Amino acid sequence: MSTPSFSRPGAVDLSALKRPAASNARPAAGPAGAAPAAPAGAGGSYTVELDEQNFQAELQGAGNAPVVLVFYSARMPASVTLADDLDTLAGEFEGRFLLGRVDVDASPGIAQALQVPSVPLVALVMRGQLAPLLQDAPPLQELRTMLTQVLQAAAAQGITGRVQPRGGGAPQDEQVEPEVDPRYVPGQEALEAGDVDRAVEEYQKLVDANPADTEAAGGLAMAKVLQRTAHLDAQQAQEARTAGAERPDDVEAQTLVADLDLLGGHVDDAFARLIDLVRRTSGEDREKARTHLLGLFAAVGNDDSRVLKARQALASALF
Repeated sequence: MSTPSFSRPGAVDLSALKRPAASNARPAAGPAGAAPAAPAGAGGSYTVELDEQNFQAELQGAGNAPVVLVFYSARMPASVTLADDLDTLAGEFEGRFLLGRVDVDASPGIAQALQVPSVPLVALVMRGQLAPLLQDAPPLQELRTMLTQVLQAAAAQGITGRVQPRGGGAPQDEQVEPEVDPRYVPGQEALEAGDVDRAVEEYQKLVDANPADTEAAGGLAMAKVLQRTAHLDAQQAQEARTAGAERPDDVEAQTLVADLDLLGGHVDDAFARLIDLVRRTSGEDREKARTHLLGLFAAVGNDDSRVLKARQALASALF
């Protein structure tokens, strides 16, 4: 069965990309007489150039850390600039994610297996599942903001690993995993195990014990988003979006699509959808929409610039 294309909702199972049999194949050659290009990961960065031979091994080697893939081509200068900007950010985040650069001209097999429609394209891999993040080349600051939100969402799901710097750097026996407050371990372990119901219970205990614990509240909010969407496969997710389009004032339909938007990285879309719903509704429906939106604010992080902007829009919608 072929790998679903990026246009379809939900994550993509990377097992569809078969690892090539061991061989002595060499990377695609450059111009005659040109020296081989240095790997992007050289010099202690957190970036690796991926090809058909190392793709699976590198993703598995990232352990409990997110992997950001950027697909680029020298024929598209904007995509090269995007890859370079992400390389810069990989260094800034110091191993909180591995950046995998895929030259679609040198490694067409990867692009074909994942049905990459065009470049530039950036995708996220967590726990063997791939989902698209963006298909354009935004400014560096926008990329930084996007990655911050992605890592917050990953942490809420218990994905808190770090990768070793490439080309030397930290010794192999150096502790690179961030210290985790033991209070949050049960919730994170439940998320890692895919037990979202137990994760909700664990984070709820922390919030009940200390309502001012914003980290626990954020973990609870994200766990609830995962709980509300855990039953959906790709087809059901598409049906939910269709229902949302057909029933713009249906609170249940709109809040579910907002959850899907959030998990897909479309944070502003999720917020805007519910703010518009607040404007159009009243009474109990309006309160349900408002309460759900506040939960999404907590899942993203109340200090996030998009949350602050959306709070102002919500206040305008309410008053």
